[in-house]
Amino acid sequence: MEKFEVWFSSELGLEQMAPLVVDFVILIFLLILAVLANILAKSFILRVVEHFAAKSRTEWDDVLVKNGFFRRLSHLAPALIIYLMSSVFFENATAVLITRRIAEIYMLFVAVFTIDAFLSSVVDIYHSYDATGKLPIRIIAQVMKIILYSVIVIIVISTVLGKSPAVFIGGLGAMAAVLMLIFKDPILGLAAGIQLSANDMVRKGDWIEMPKYGADGDVIDISLTTVKVQNWDKTIVTIPTFALVSEGVKNWRGMSESGGRRIKRSIYIDMTSVKFCTQDMINKFNRVQHLSMYIRDKKKELEDYNAQQNIDNSVLVNGRRMTNLGTFRAYLESYLRDHPKISKNLTFLVRQLDPGPTGLPIEVYVFSSDQVWANYEAIQADIFDHILAVIPEFELRVYQNPTGADFQSLKQ
Repeated sequence: MEKFEVWFSSELGLEQMAPLVVDFVILIFLLILAVLANILAKSFILRVVEHFAAKSRTEWDDVLVKNGFFRRLSHLAPALIIYLMSSVFFENATAVLITRRIAEIYMLFVAVFTIDAFLSSVVDIYHSYDATGKLPIRIIAQVMKIILYSVIVIIVISTVLGKSPAVFIGGLGAMAAVLMLIFKDPILGLAAGIQLSANDMVRKGDWIEMPKYGADGDVIDISLTTVKVQNWDKTIVTIPTFALVSEGVKNWRGMSESGGRRIKRSIYIDMTSVKFCTQDMINKFNRVQHLSMYIRDKKKELEDYNAQQNIDNSVLVNGRRMTNLGTFRAYLESYLRDHPKISKNLTFLVRQLDPGPTGLPIEVYVFSSDQVWANYEAIQADIFDHILAVIPEFELRVYQNPTGADFQSLKQ
């Protein structure tokens, strides 16, 4: 290089420009080396790595390739060449310093993009092993990316200006209000994500309801600022993450994990049709498969009680008697316990509710063992079809408001 500089200055008479021209030639030479290193890294090393990743049985390396982890990492090759060779070829200390700083900044950006790809790969790998998404890994990864990019920006600025990063970190305190305004949604999302994770409130795959946002379906994604819900009509609703913490949300996960789906519905009985069972009715009910054991046990229980209390059986209101409504409830309990699609391990009730102007409610409160929506609705419909059809057998009437047909029959 010294001979070239001497020749350039003596032959062309440009003594003052000679050092700049020499540095420029060296820079071009370094750029050529960097380009060659980049070609070597991508054409040979990267292809070999991707080939072995495709051949291996593990999935994580394929995910890294898909997210561009190795491709981004290959960009370090030209930066390292420029950084290491600058001190070998440049004699000017200023040129070495400037070249190295540029290479350092480039390597910092390569490093942050590579780490970004790695974090995205971690999210994909986690979801491939845990479809329920109990841990909000996407939110954690996004928070780490924000912190990473913030740190890199501070380091780059401090590197360019030649000052300590602590100076800029100290200055962030004065900008806290502005940063809070700019990053309001990410900050609220971060706080909400931590609460969602700590309290296990919502996971990917949960069925949630938020009528305010028109959401009624499965959570398909939870990110730092938004939660995506796919409704049953296949529309997708986007909800702010912090809304799941600050506002009411109905999560059906408990139902899914319980192994059953609740059936809670009432039949309204006309109270004027409730009466004591006659002997003919008792004989008839005794032939019903779901009632024969109940009739035998109940009859013995009442006879023993009335005998002990010296009850005068000539008057029906004396002592204890079987009623058609009580017998109907016993039938429902036996029928539902024998139903193959009703869970025997969860809450099981057939009960009376408070009577009102629409009759006496008999509520069925049980759980279907099949949680699939269409199957659940079919099971529920079949049960109440049977209940409505069997009620007249107990000489009971279902209450309903008069219809046009009722008024028409009065005229005839």
